[in-house]
Amino acid sequence: MIYPFKNKNPKIDPSVFIADNAVITGDVTIGEKTSIWFNTVIRGDVAPTIIGNRCSIQDLSCLHQSPNNPLIIEDEVTVGHQVTLHSCVIRKRALIGMGSIILDGAEIGEGAFIGAGSLVPPGKKIPPNSLAMGRPAKVVRTVTPEDREDMDRIIREYVEKGQYYKSIQK
Repeated sequence: MIYPFKNKNPKIDPSVFIADNAVITGDVTIGEKTSIWFNTVIRGDVAPTIIGNRCSIQDLSCLHQSPNNPLIIEDEVTVGHQVTLHSCVIRKRALIGMGSIILDGAEIGEGAFIGAGSLVPPGKKIPPNSLAMGRPAKVVRTVTPEDREDMDRIIREYVEKGQYYKSIQK
């Protein structure tokens, strides 16, 4: 379901897969071959939400913002199931593990991996290519080549899955 909010309409590339029960409203921009999965809510009714190319925003995720503080997700980001992102910045090729919460002003560096169930508090900066986890999240090590290989596989598989679902969508 796609809704305008006060004359702001979502701008969605035609290649994007959006599950029928996802909700997208207001000042939201979504890049090519991104997938928005079942029961996800993306609201752009407070500030902009910008989602890049080849991202996956997985089932039950909630994306929102605070006034004058946009939510920015760069290209090839994986947002796991039941993640909450609020007025933060997620840099290219990062992975946000399922059940995680990333709060206002936090920045997840390029290629970083946030472990499942983590809480990244307001204003926290996670360096590029770091694995961070916990509540609050702390950097525990550098992303390994094996981690990166798995993260790349997830990006690739979600683009393929999203494009498959788009092709059979009525």
